[in-house]
Amino acid sequence: MRELPIVKALSAVENATVLDPLVATVQAVVDAALQPRALRDLLHGVPAGHPLHPVLVLVPTGSWISAAVLDAMPGQEVAARRLVAVGLLAVTPSALAGFADWAATHEQQKRVGLVHSAANLVATGLYGASYVQRLRGRQTSAKLLGWAGLGAVGLGGFIGGHLAYRQAVGANHAEELPHLVGPGWHPVAPIDDVPEGRLTQYEVDGERVTAFRRGDGVDVLSDVCSHLSAPLSQGEVTTEGGEACITCPWHDSVFSLRTGEVVHGPATSPQPVFETRVVDGVLEARLPHAG
Repeated sequence: MRELPIVKALSAVENATVLDPLVATVQAVVDAALQPRALRDLLHGVPAGHPLHPVLVLVPTGSWISAAVLDAMPGQEVAARRLVAVGLLAVTPSALAGFADWAATHEQQKRVGLVHSAANLVATGLYGASYVQRLRGRQTSAKLLGWAGLGAVGLGGFIGGHLAYRQAVGANHAEELPHLVGPGWHPVAPIDDVPEGRLTQYEVDGERVTAFRRGDGVDVLSDVCSHLSAPLSQGEVTTEGGEACITCPWHDSVFSLRTGEVVHGPATSPQPVFETRVVDGVLEARLPHAG
């Protein structure tokens, strides 16, 4: 079975550089509006451990689908109007979370994300007009506008699926590491060759890791950022709340060097952290639950 034409169209949108000036404008607005960083972390879903946007979209989508069903039944005008209103109220937090995630993606993802947001904006406009018509008692036009809005919601959801599953926005890009690294201890490098106080890239069982030596201790993490696969060995070591952290060079996610825990988004999944030891002058690493 071949892909639908819309899939090919979205693949073309990925490389539609004509969208870049608008992307840059929206990017500037989002960066200025979503402050402070604690707000962005909340919108990314850092406390939840996964993106917040897919959870929040359930409210407007569910409300509007329910309203569409009630619109097909007699005597349900009041309930349908209330559901449309709930959906309209829930759009803002959902959109804010979506834009927070969108602002920390690659160029191709931003272009598709812009089209995704445009479809959702059209849907919101149609439902807003539908709500006004309901208040005026014009039920026929209100229902038609609502059903058109639901079509736009469906299109936006389809594009969102392209972003999430085709372009892997929001996925954990370090999830597969325990399936790639064999169990047990693996040599990394002679301990005397591991520089003090500097991020250095090595390989463990053929997989990239980054190491940071602090005195007698060495922290070893996956070098592939869980957010969008950036090489963390090209990042910076910082301090957050007295704890040594590593900052991603691409989108500024911050992870604890010791635990791999996300300190700041846009990443929401922790970095895999290796246990380390020194045997006969050789640094060795073991990934818990590997294999």
